[in-house]
Amino acid sequence: MRKHHHRGDERQKIIALWTAFLLGMLFHTQLALMPLFHGLSVAHSHINDLPLTTLFWLMLGVFGMAMAAIIATAFVKGQRYKTLHFGLTLLYTVINISHLALDLIVGVPSYQLCLMGYLLLIGLLLNLVAFQWFHSELDKQPVLRSAR
Repeated sequence: MRKHHHRGDERQKIIALWTAFLLGMLFHTQLALMPLFHGLSVAHSHINDLPLTTLFWLMLGVFGMAMAAIIATAFVKGQRYKTLHFGLTLLYTVINISHLALDLIVGVPSYQLCLMGYLLLIGLLLNLVAFQWFHSELDKQPVLRSAR
């Protein structure tokens, strides 16, 4: 017995999840800057050995790839993109787990940890839906049957 599955919904779900994830990343950055509004310093870095310019370029890459994934998912339907996209979601999950672990080690505020945990859950859901989308085209391929 096959469970009912709404074909075609994956792209909309993926776009919604990437959008929520991107907004969460922006809010994560905004939360880090909130102490400025109360006269407190925000001058600290989790990665002390990394030049600031490199950190900014990495952030641009992380935000830029998420934005590109939203746009590409809206326009590209090919199996090659689905494979690339699923790999990208897995990469983001590894980055999120690493980021959350680093935040736990350095002792960031609990509200940031909560937000990072929430982003990790969104990312895991994104992995699942991207996996379903990846397999949706494979399901449509004809099944070889033996002639009798």
